[in-house]
Amino acid sequence: MSAPSLSESQTLKVGDTAPDFTLKDTTGQDVTFSSFQGKQNVVLAFFPFAFSGTCSAQMPSYEAELNRFHDFDTQVIGISMDARHSLEAWRKQLGLTFPLLSDFYPQGHVVDLYGVRHMAGMPERALFVVDKTGKIAWVHVHRPTGETPDNEELFAVLRKLA
Repeated sequence: MSAPSLSESQTLKVGDTAPDFTLKDTTGQDVTFSSFQGKQNVVLAFFPFAFSGTCSAQMPSYEAELNRFHDFDTQVIGISMDARHSLEAWRKQLGLTFPLLSDFYPQGHVVDLYGVRHMAGMPERALFVVDKTGKIAWVHVHRPTGETPDNEELFAVLRKLA
């Protein structure tokens, strides 16, 4: 059975409850999404591939502004379908300190929960801002590929949640 494409599954919308999930971080530790509920807003940053040019620019842009995200009581989490060992090597290469989660097994389960699987099989470059109550406050799926997200859009949403 093939994974659903965007034409078969819908991307979640503003106001939807963000689905809970547990994925492994780069060290093999479980990270459960609902553990942030009631404590912090969360930016879920789905990205296609570690070591790719656009992703290697996008993720460090969040790291560079991590203090601003923390000022808005927000945790940034990157999610891809890369194996966690690849993500760990990439994390070290880029000097990232926020969690990178591997949706490797079962392949793309969380990508499909959020409806952001590209028709070629990998995750779309997609951002979700989830408020402290677990509701989706903002969604942006970046098309065409190669577009680098603008962090100021994220901060505008986070200002409204403050």
